[in-house]
Amino acid sequence: MSFTMIAYILFTVLAILPLFIYLRNPYVLGDLRYTVTVIRIGIRMSKMKKNFSSLLDCFLDRVEKHPEKTFLIFEESSYTYRQADRESNKVARALSMHAQLKEGDTVAVFLGNEPHFVWLWLGLAKLGCVASLLNSNIRSKSLVHCFSCCEAKVLIAGADLQGAVEEVLPALREQGIRVFILSDHSDVEGIESLSDKIEWTCDEPLSPELRANVSLKTPAVYIYTSGTTGLPKAAVVNHERVWMSAFLLTIIGVHSSDVLYLYLPLYHSSGFLMGLCGAIERGITVVLRQKFSASNFWNDCRKHNVTVIQYIGEIMRYLCNTPKKDNEKDHKVRLALGNGIRPDTWVDFLQRFGNVRICECYGATESNIGFINDVGKVGAVGREHLLYKMSCPYALIRYDTEKEEPVRSSRGFCIEVPKGETGLLVGKIGQRTPFYGYAKNKQQTEKKKLRDVFVQGDLYFNSGDLLRIDEEGFVYFQDRIGDTFRWKGENVATTEVADHLLTVDFIEEANVYGVKVPGHEGRIGMAALKLKENTDFDGAAVYEHVKNFLPSYARPHFLRIQDAVAVTGTFKQLKAKLAEEGFDPAIIQDPLFFLEDGKGYVPMTQEILAAITEGTLKL
Repeated sequence: MSFTMIAYILFTVLAILPLFIYLRNPYVLGDLRYTVTVIRIGIRMSKMKKNFSSLLDCFLDRVEKHPEKTFLIFEESSYTYRQADRESNKVARALSMHAQLKEGDTVAVFLGNEPHFVWLWLGLAKLGCVASLLNSNIRSKSLVHCFSCCEAKVLIAGADLQGAVEEVLPALREQGIRVFILSDHSDVEGIESLSDKIEWTCDEPLSPELRANVSLKTPAVYIYTSGTTGLPKAAVVNHERVWMSAFLLTIIGVHSSDVLYLYLPLYHSSGFLMGLCGAIERGITVVLRQKFSASNFWNDCRKHNVTVIQYIGEIMRYLCNTPKKDNEKDHKVRLALGNGIRPDTWVDFLQRFGNVRICECYGATESNIGFINDVGKVGAVGREHLLYKMSCPYALIRYDTEKEEPVRSSRGFCIEVPKGETGLLVGKIGQRTPFYGYAKNKQQTEKKKLRDVFVQGDLYFNSGDLLRIDEEGFVYFQDRIGDTFRWKGENVATTEVADHLLTVDFIEEANVYGVKVPGHEGRIGMAALKLKENTDFDGAAVYEHVKNFLPSYARPHFLRIQDAVAVTGTFKQLKAKLAEEGFDPAIIQDPLFFLEDGKGYVPMTQEILAAITEGTLKL
């Protein structure tokens, strides 16, 4: 065979090979892009371990490189990177002078989405302090409890939240916590104004020596678990975890020229870590909104040339439920990052709003394992990658939903499920994949650990989630186990909600569970109650109680009064059958009540059911 013939055959093979590879794996280019990006991130993190730099240092680097670039847009105001740096300098100096803060101190931040949230966090970071990001919806006992988790010395609250602070002020004063309000003056004893002090402080840079002992393993922030009830848990987020979360925008291909639309709450990991921190890592512009508005969403995107959005499943459904318009595809949004979008909503969103690359992800603030679907496979929350699994070992193990525990073999070890089967996700706890748990809560931290999973002495993080991995390596979320369900993008622990209901004087037993609602993601809260003997149900009293002690997303929207709460032979409450029966008054003979805004619990009727089913009644 001549050299020419050999060269021709070789050329033909090389020409056909990419097509063959693509036909065998149409996601090969995405996989390659992911692999290269992750290797680059790994190299950066390795360098950081030798020569530490925090996300604050990254921000200061952005200030130096493009000081006049717009960093933050809020309502009708905009701030450059330089202005943000100077504002945070003033905050840091004011707090150092008037609150005597120093490196290592923890400060509770009780604010909604506004520029001061960003200035406060940056300012605290410049002092080497840890920010405890409080959910701005919590009240009463929940608010006080958060301080026992993180041992904050100072509370800084927005002026609009002063009423919530005053409710718990005596308890805060007992703990010796200093309270500042973002206001020019305060007439309340025990509450100090802060805005005036910031205004009269200079904006000169602070010495890096103030945070000289901060490292990758040092706590950066405390972020509270989606806070199901009145007792949130403070997840410890160190500087290494901040970086890893911030790199998500890098992984999905966000560039320095992009503009991020951020309306998710900054006290949550999605808004703060993936959104704000990710934007700083990329050096991009952030359009910050106080809260989500379906009617203003696309107008905001057009006005500010937004190219990247974040979401939770409900948000995408809300957008798809808005009246159709002729200019729906008239925008520059090219990327969407989030979690919880249903496959039908995913398809509907793309059909209505155009070619937006949706990157669905999976994870939890405290988790040591996560996934991301960066290739647009509808319905998947992620995709397996050999490199990732080697560095972050995980498995799906068989789980007994009745016994509510992993299935173990005769040797006492867990059993990994084959491809295509649903299993409990567990992530190996090790030096590269640590689990830091919850601040000042050893009991809850230990509950998330599984021991002797595959070999004697190994240790795994229990995600509490059931997932499935198909033959192509795509990961699909199936359900949550145990006493947790998800509503409005928040996790709701049924046992904790039940504990609160049991403090109502006429309730003897409470079985809380989630029920599906047509047209909604997740499950909404419902409770089956047994009343104490010789007592009557008082809907107004229950409403006042849940309003005072539970965030809106954790409040049971339906109540079912039973003569006895059904239990198993081992006295575990039965939830599955109740959840299947739902809240149809035509099917359920027990008295049913519905939580109506502003009125409390009212008798459930067919008219209310029809309004919920048709989507005319907002939940």
